[in-house]
Amino acid sequence: MPTNSSNRFGMRSATLKWIVLTGAVVIGLIIAMQLYWLNHIYKLEQKQFDTNVVKCVRGLFEDMNLSDSPGSHLQQMITLRPSSNTFVISISNLPHEDTLAFYLTHELMDFDILTECNVALYDKTKGYYIFQQNIASPASASGVAPVSPAVYSTNYHYILLHFPDRSGYILSQMNLWIIGSIVLVLVLIGLAISLFYFYKQKFLIEIQKDFVNNFTHEFKTPLSVMKIASEVLSQPGIAKQPERMEKYTTIITHETEHLQNQVERLLKMAVSEQHVLRVEMEPIPVKALIEQAISKLQPLVEARGAKIEIKIEADEVAVTADKTHLELAIVNLIENGIKYSGTPLIIIEAGKCGTDNFISVKDNGVGIDKRFFKHIFKKFYRVPTGDVHNVKGFGLGLNFVKKIVDAHNGKIVVNSVPGIGTEFKIILPG
Repeated sequence: MPTNSSNRFGMRSATLKWIVLTGAVVIGLIIAMQLYWLNHIYKLEQKQFDTNVVKCVRGLFEDMNLSDSPGSHLQQMITLRPSSNTFVISISNLPHEDTLAFYLTHELMDFDILTECNVALYDKTKGYYIFQQNIASPASASGVAPVSPAVYSTNYHYILLHFPDRSGYILSQMNLWIIGSIVLVLVLIGLAISLFYFYKQKFLIEIQKDFVNNFTHEFKTPLSVMKIASEVLSQPGIAKQPERMEKYTTIITHETEHLQNQVERLLKMAVSEQHVLRVEMEPIPVKALIEQAISKLQPLVEARGAKIEIKIEADEVAVTADKTHLELAIVNLIENGIKYSGTPLIIIEAGKCGTDNFISVKDNGVGIDKRFFKHIFKKFYRVPTGDVHNVKGFGLGLNFVKKIVDAHNGKIVVNSVPGIGTEFKIILPG
């Protein structure tokens, strides 16, 4: 519910959230840029590999008499690229097989193409490969059987060069880049996790600070009042003033009950956090349950001049629930309605909603904006806007109400208009 401290907390939390979000976006952009450059470098390495193959082919033409037109452009001789791994080189004259293998091996070594190469020699008159051989890389085992490449029927002789591990070889040339990128990405991911952990810890610390502040304010005033009342009662002549003594005795009683109720809530919340909330189901008359809840808030009702109306479809309306917990949930809702209203008017309704039962608590308070509906049942959360700044509390009430309703397999519905009022409707299975 609205407080100055929750306003400050909301602003701090929002600022911290934006800082962490900005940091995460920056880290994401750095990772994206790194992946972009890796892809760019990979493409450059592909081009470099193709360039080296072209140089290797040029060397073959210089070493052997493969063309009747020595001045022809090499680009015109590489007539086909069936795949990125395959080069088809047009030739005019069929070379000797052993000579082709010898010179090709040397040219591949000269231009640092240190990966496996399948070479095949196509004879256009026969329509098939007359020679096939696997030229192993220095790092691979020798004597590897060649892989038979697909035959491309043409009206000219050609040499086919196929590099089955072209992609793997190019990646191996990028080892330093890849390792560096992996390290950078891991570091950035670690930084992102650290930022998230920092935000979570900071958020918990801020919640803890607000809780301590709320706890201090909630207990400080009743204790101060009780101290003053006890000092009055300790005066020598107080016994001769029975009306005054009764007044201050009543004050101490009311404040003690208030503190007892707050401690009970905190203990119940602590138990509900550590264990599953256990409920003992039994049929409960709704009207009697509501009247008992109101009686526990009588001092607050009188102090605020609150008016409470009970509207029940039938006096015999009953629900199957845990009496203690459901009563505590109703007490929380009524208390909120009283605390956040100028001249409190609380309307409590109960009845059937189809096959289910419902208990509705309406107030004429400050209301809650719709954008806060998804947060109001969170532990320690208090709506960070509004005109009421003097209401104390822990931000635990609605969270505990939600736990109680969930334990009954029910649901709680909120309907609120800022400046008009709020309705909380508890719906329980019939």
